Amino acid sequence: MQAEYRESLRDSYVSRREQLMAKIGRGTAIFRSAPMAVMHNDVEYVFRQDSDFYYLTGFNEPEAVAVLAPHHDKHRFILFVQPKDPVKETWTGYRVGVEGAKERYGADEAYPISELDKNLPLYLEKAERIYYHLGRDRPFNDKILKHWQNLMAGYPKRGYGPIAIEDTNPIVHAMRLVKSPAELELMRKAAEISVEAHNHVREFTQPGRYEYEIQAELEHIFRLRGGMGPAYPSIVASGANACVLHYIENNRQMLDNELLLIDAGCAYDYYNADITRTFPVGGKFTPEQKAIYELVLEAQLQAIAQVKPGNPYNLIHDTAVRVLVQGLIDLGLLAGNIDEIIKEEKYKPFYMHSTGHWLGLDVHDAGVYKHGEEVWQSLQPGHVLTVEPGIYIAQNIKPAEGQPEVDEKWRGIGIRIEDDVLVTAEGHEVLTDAVPKEVAAIER
Repeated sequence: MQAEYRESLRDSYVSRREQLMAKIGRGTAIFRSAPMAVMHNDVEYVFRQDSDFYYLTGFNEPEAVAVLAPHHDKHRFILFVQPKDPVKETWTGYRVGVEGAKERYGADEAYPISELDKNLPLYLEKAERIYYHLGRDRPFNDKILKHWQNLMAGYPKRGYGPIAIEDTNPIVHAMRLVKSPAELELMRKAAEISVEAHNHVREFTQPGRYEYEIQAELEHIFRLRGGMGPAYPSIVASGANACVLHYIENNRQMLDNELLLIDAGCAYDYYNADITRTFPVGGKFTPEQKAIYELVLEAQLQAIAQVKPGNPYNLIHDTAVRVLVQGLIDLGLLAGNIDEIIKEEKYKPFYMHSTGHWLGLDVHDAGVYKHGEEVWQSLQPGHVLTVEPGIYIAQNIKPAEGQPEVDEKWRGIGIRIEDDVLVTAEGHEVLTDAVPKEVAAIER
């Protein structure tokens, strides 16, 4: 079964490369692997491959370059990789090597990475343009620009060569936005593990425990079930910490009558889940906590209902905002006409972020949200996104001009509810709905 699974994945990489090569015609596309990042002194972080590079190759080593040259008469997919080196492999792990790049990853040709400057021009000289994203690796950007300049210097005599450089992101990221069945299988697995972890820690939480204990339980399950670990730094925020959107210190002792906000997800074979739940540490909501929680939940449910093919992406956020604003007016936390409050964004002291994002190989995944200034991306089957409204009433909250002061009883309440949602042909599927969120299901 594992061999069949790996063969299916290999077919997926081939299909993606073929799609991309069909789009670039007589161009040549270049992709650079992620660099090794230093944690401190000579200790490196665990390597994580560049998402575009991995999407097209499945190759999981640093110091590599992938080239797609559909116009070349012999080599259409080329890899430059670290060669086999028994001494270095003893210290830093096994390498696939040049021959392995062809045998295991389907490259038509492979070279040692040291031969990049020598052999890359073979695949650029007859290309009509170079497709390359000018990323954060400035020395490599300069290398590609230098190759292009050298080829253009000879263009008048040869009469051919790449006359332009075009960014790969608009092409590749549009492909990545629509998930294949193979990708969805991995995302379902990431969601399944994350669901188990969230359900476990909800029962494990009690007054007196520390936030880091919850984090440890979450991430233990992520790894125990075969995941790569957390998809992003786990947020375990009790009390007023929940009003800090990206709180990651996770070092506070939890108290009774407080809420605990957990925003955490598992990465599985490079694909990610992203779940947020908020629940009472001691098992029961206070009246104020319950009122805010039910408002956020209603906003999320109505926003999820808008996830269906053909709907514009912004409808999800607009729906959530309208529910939240009306609820805050009803609770006396906002005052005035709902349309004016929304237009003037006077709700933003309570809700300052958008209602979701694309999800996939990256937690905030590739893909555009708008086409130009006015046209929002239409949802289509295969899109996966998060839906995550929230309300955050910080201790030092400053209401917008003309809005009422916030009573002390509301301060320190932070609530977010987040699920991962797949757009289907009929509507949507909530991949993470096995984590309870109704009040009756989470109180104890």
